Amino acid sequence: MAKRDYYEILGVSKDASPEEIKKAYRKLAMQYHPDRNQGDKDAEEKFKEAAEAYEVLSNPEKKAKYDRYGHSGLRGGEDFHSYQNVNDIFSHFSDIFGGAFGGSSIFDDFFGTSSSGRSRQRATGQPGSDLKITLKLTLEEIAKGTTKKVKIKKYNKCSTCNGTGAKSSSSFKTCSACNGTGEIRQVSRSIFGQFVNIQPCNNCGGTGKIISEPCSACKGDGRVHEESTIKINVPAGVSDGNYMTLRGEGNAGKNGGPAGDIIVVFEELTHEYFTRDGDNIIYDLYISYPDAVLGTEVEVPTLNGRAKLKIEPGTTAGKYLKMREKGIQHLNGHGAGDQLVRINIHVPKVITQKEKELLKELQKQPNMKIGN
Repeated sequence: MAKRDYYEILGVSKDASPEEIKKAYRKLAMQYHPDRNQGDKDAEEKFKEAAEAYEVLSNPEKKAKYDRYGHSGLRGGEDFHSYQNVNDIFSHFSDIFGGAFGGSSIFDDFFGTSSSGRSRQRATGQPGSDLKITLKLTLEEIAKGTTKKVKIKKYNKCSTCNGTGAKSSSSFKTCSACNGTGEIRQVSRSIFGQFVNIQPCNNCGGTGKIISEPCSACKGDGRVHEESTIKINVPAGVSDGNYMTLRGEGNAGKNGGPAGDIIVVFEELTHEYFTRDGDNIIYDLYISYPDAVLGTEVEVPTLNGRAKLKIEPGTTAGKYLKMREKGIQHLNGHGAGDQLVRINIHVPKVITQKEKELLKELQKQPNMKIGN
């Protein structure tokens, strides 16, 4: 894709003064700065595009080359940088422009504070890790929903020291790495002024304190690994492989960090009688040939106990009889699926002599012929 004209990018004319070029770039830099457009890739590209244009047009020699030859007269890496990310802009501008905008950030007005606030990250402790468990469920439990209590091993906040990891409130000393601030500061200069990148201190975990006397119960970790019982409310209608998240029920965090989650994955157990089809269940019923021809009433199992089912005369093999709303409750809570009873004709492998004689006699009857 052809490069856009640098003057067009900054929105200035070819005879614009250095101050006008700087002012135009300042406006675009504020508009598309990553702090103002977090996660916006289009804004990031425009931020880099504006930086490249300003790099050329703010330099008299490079500007003269561009005015005479256009983009073809510039050499990448010497006359301009192809910025891969915004960090390249900050690092390169420090060398190329020095303190072009003075000692303060051009974003002071936007943030209302000094530029040191740009990369400030407050220590919030180390979050606890997530746990994943598999919960096996019967169709009966899935049909109506259930509450299960499960025992698991996980890290809980130490009750002896209340998660501090120290023997007492006086069992701390000041961290020598950060002098008790809990933060490590790195100062750098760029076209935007002075930037202070603030990160939590790795030595003390951002607390500013080091444990001098650890808690005897947790050995200074602030957590204990123990068996816990969790309650899981399973909604009706879940399927095999579905999962639910128990927020904040996972391993406890460190130094006041939030607890992780528990991911509960549901596993549907094979049923003795039923096969699941969505929210419907299928039951295979075997009836005798006389019952299929004459009709009958039978009892069949359901997820709620046994129930009567009428078989109409002339029922054929493979036919499905529907028992309404005897299936799985819908996940949204409104209504339920059906129980589908699939008819199979039982053919005995062993018969008595009398049964054989009766069948031969029946075989001779006109309605027993295929097509009747």
